[in-house]
Amino acid sequence: MEPKLKVKKDEDGEKIDPTEYRRVVGCLRYLTHTRPDLSYAVGIASRFMEQPTTLHFQVVKHILRYVKGTIDYEINYGKGCEVEDLVGFSDSDHGGDKKPHKTEKMALVSMSPCTPEYDRKAELTAFDQTKTGVKGLVDAGITEVPRMFHLPSPENLNSNQPSHLELSLPTIDLEGINEDPIRRKEVIEKVKDAFETWGFFQIVNHGIPDSMLEEMKKGVLGFFEQDSEVKKQWYTRDRSGKRKFVHHSNFDLYTAAVTNWRDSFFCTMAPDTPQPDELPSPCRDILLEYTRQVIRLAGCLLTLMSEALGLNPNHLLDIGCGDGLAVLGHYYPPCPQPELTIGTPDHTDNDFITILLQDHVGGFKILYQNQWTDVRPTQGALVVNAGDLLQLVTNDKFVSSRHKVVANKVGPRVSVASFFMSETLQVIEPIKELLSKDNSAKYRGTTAKEYVDYYRAKGIDGTSALLHFKI
Repeated sequence: MEPKLKVKKDEDGEKIDPTEYRRVVGCLRYLTHTRPDLSYAVGIASRFMEQPTTLHFQVVKHILRYVKGTIDYEINYGKGCEVEDLVGFSDSDHGGDKKPHKTEKMALVSMSPCTPEYDRKAELTAFDQTKTGVKGLVDAGITEVPRMFHLPSPENLNSNQPSHLELSLPTIDLEGINEDPIRRKEVIEKVKDAFETWGFFQIVNHGIPDSMLEEMKKGVLGFFEQDSEVKKQWYTRDRSGKRKFVHHSNFDLYTAAVTNWRDSFFCTMAPDTPQPDELPSPCRDILLEYTRQVIRLAGCLLTLMSEALGLNPNHLLDIGCGDGLAVLGHYYPPCPQPELTIGTPDHTDNDFITILLQDHVGGFKILYQNQWTDVRPTQGALVVNAGDLLQLVTNDKFVSSRHKVVANKVGPRVSVASFFMSETLQVIEPIKELLSKDNSAKYRGTTAKEYVDYYRAKGIDGTSALLHFKI
């Protein structure tokens, strides 16, 4: 900025769209982490986010021209080089006060050759304010993964390496289970074995046409690859339930140890189905149709699981395991340095069962026998896993296993996860028919709301939220 240039909030000029102004200034604020010379000017421009005018935008254009003109310049911090200390002086001059500077406090800063201090919160805020997510960074042409995405330790880096464990996820063919009693019994045994050991299995001939699965993936892709200004209308961190459809990047952006290389949408589809105008057009029709099909499939699976537990076929349905449905669409952009970050960290699901649709890219891994093993995509197949609440009600008979998604240079990767759970305030506790003198209840009763609230507060850190509910 020019010396002594004054910019006022009530500057004359035509009002402009604040969304575009915030987007540009948000990107500039992100840039200040590696360009401290921009900090003052960008700080001034940031004061006018609420009602910017054309004159305020002229200031921003000045900054952009300066960035373009100095793009090849470097700021070097040499280790042990023989240079005098860089000394800075600052005072609290009441920058927003219209009266002349009123110095009340002073600070003298001496900077020896060193790396500037990293401000993670500021980086997260600047990233969030762009409302363009990880895809926005990739579209901007970044060649290095920003620091906020870096995994915290070398040990975690190792977990991204390819698995050497030659194991295949159990695949269960559902064809004929309602016509052939012998076939049904065989499938029930396979479900029982898979959920007692893996906590996962893959299903084929499940009744959802391949064409619908492809349309669902295209719908998710269409939402995330539409014009960013249109997509921003759905961007929010409000999870109060007022909005059926929520789009953001990382639900735990400000609390997680590492930011995930992933953008997501979350949509509550049951028990109250959204109205069409509550859903974005690129995935509206297919989301409603896919939901009807996946609810039917979940009902079928829950009856098989009930029988696998030795219960009445409708037992899990009767206690509400399939009453609620949330659908999550995930978009994993290609990553320039996948070894430094993670798509989705090591976690378990906070529901009864999850039905996962994934595309051809891969990267989904399950922890089995203390080894991470790949779940290679199979055309037309769906992956089913037990969630924490199923492990709770079965008193550890069925296991909720840890899983994750690694970042990949290839992409984008798209997946659709359907999470089934009970009504918010319904009591969830170990099923009495599964208990005995030798197998007493291992968990206290809870509700879906209490469990999910604790799960989110705890954060995704590779440990199970179930430990909090152990007796």
